[in-house]
Amino acid sequence: MSPIRLRRLLGRIPNPIRLVILWIGIGLSRLGLIERERARRTTDLAWPRVVTGLARMSKSAVDVAMVGIAVGPAAIAGVGFATPFWGLAFTVGGGLAAGTIALVSQRYGAETFPELGQAVRSSAFVVVVATIPIAAAFWLYPAALISIITDDPEAIAQGAIYLQLVGLGVPFAALNLIGSRVFVGMDDAWTPMVLRAGGAVANVALNAVLIFGLELGVAGAALGTVLANAVVAATFAVGLVAGRLPGTEPFPTRIDPVGTYADGDTIRDLVAIGLPVMGRNLVWTVAEFPMLAIVDVFGQDTVAAYVIARRIWGIMNTPGWGFGLASSSLVGQELGTGDEGTAEQYGREIVRFAVAVYLVSAGIVFVLAEPITLAFTDDPTELAVPTAVALVQAACVAVVLQGVSGAAAGPLNASGDTRWPFYSQALGMLGVAIPIAYLGAVGLTIPGVVTVPAFGVWGLYLAFLAETAVPAAINYHRFTTGKWKAISRTYRPEPAGD
Repeated sequence: MSPIRLRRLLGRIPNPIRLVILWIGIGLSRLGLIERERARRTTDLAWPRVVTGLARMSKSAVDVAMVGIAVGPAAIAGVGFATPFWGLAFTVGGGLAAGTIALVSQRYGAETFPELGQAVRSSAFVVVVATIPIAAAFWLYPAALISIITDDPEAIAQGAIYLQLVGLGVPFAALNLIGSRVFVGMDDAWTPMVLRAGGAVANVALNAVLIFGLELGVAGAALGTVLANAVVAATFAVGLVAGRLPGTEPFPTRIDPVGTYADGDTIRDLVAIGLPVMGRNLVWTVAEFPMLAIVDVFGQDTVAAYVIARRIWGIMNTPGWGFGLASSSLVGQELGTGDEGTAEQYGREIVRFAVAVYLVSAGIVFVLAEPITLAFTDDPTELAVPTAVALVQAACVAVVLQGVSGAAAGPLNASGDTRWPFYSQALGMLGVAIPIAYLGAVGLTIPGVVTVPAFGVWGLYLAFLAETAVPAAINYHRFTTGKWKAISRTYRPEPAGD
């Protein structure tokens, strides 16, 4: 069956994720909180991205579950310690991809397709140049890098094996982010959903064979990730160059592969927009190092519990994948036509929509926290399980505010006003969350001034809340000022025919 016929067939089958999101949107429209047509357009762009997020984050969670069952807590800890380094691919790729979606969505809205192609080529060029040195460092110094976080020899050995191999996939993972944002900016969230979610499913299957069938342990998990990302990146490239994929309808435009890549003006715009987003992502990635070091104070079992909770957090946070990008795309398209009023309405209503979806999903996970956690171990009596359950429930409360933070950042990213989300993330993680976690682990004593006794894992619970509450307040405040609309005017193309 061709992909076109498959898409039409699937379109006639009730899609539970799309239906749930749409029902929530319709409910909000009946309350007068969102316009019905905007709820539909937002749903159509958001749900494929949510599915992609669920597939990819579930894949990440399954990785941890597989190595935990096959090897044990040391493997979970090792993969967890390697995760911040792997996250650098998404820090660099995600930052530049924010510039990509801003430029692509505005050029798509203005129908200036040659400039759109230039934005895609320059994005791919910059992201490859930026990520190859990262991959080389992971290959050459994996054990030394893991040793920055922990002195646990078992965790270092497992983490080093994983990091050395998974580093080979860093450029491919970053290119996948660029490819995904190109399509979303052109009002097509379906194609990247099929490619990236399909890649995640294939990744799980590869991992099962490599981890259990070939008994490669953490090395199998890393190799599966590399292979899946390489195939998806190649498929994005073929589709964009050809203007379609085999059996699909033509894309809105095709990208000329022999055009200019190192275009100075486009690269400057990409960097100007993407660098603050990269910085924001880097804040989270860098913050993981001291956070994991702090968690390591509690011991290997708590590290394993924290890694499990983080994987479940990642799954719960997938609505943000959809609503953040839907907001960036829809707001960017309206800005491209010069309609700032509609752009602001989209931004405000998508924040409400996102929060409502987060409330539903977080409530479900809160109730099912224990059985979900038990899927990560073959021994329900392990010491990590009760701590992981409590951390997951704390994450359920905190993640709702991620709906405000992520959705409010969408219009800022679309307009090029990307510095404030960076500031908010930096303050939330480095200024509040990590200090709270540190106080929980070791306390603080300043002789003759103050003594704060350690208050245990409550520091981790409160750190979850701090990392979302602070960005939510700052991002939404910046959105309400409207200054992002003026900033967007410096990046807008002239409409076609002018």
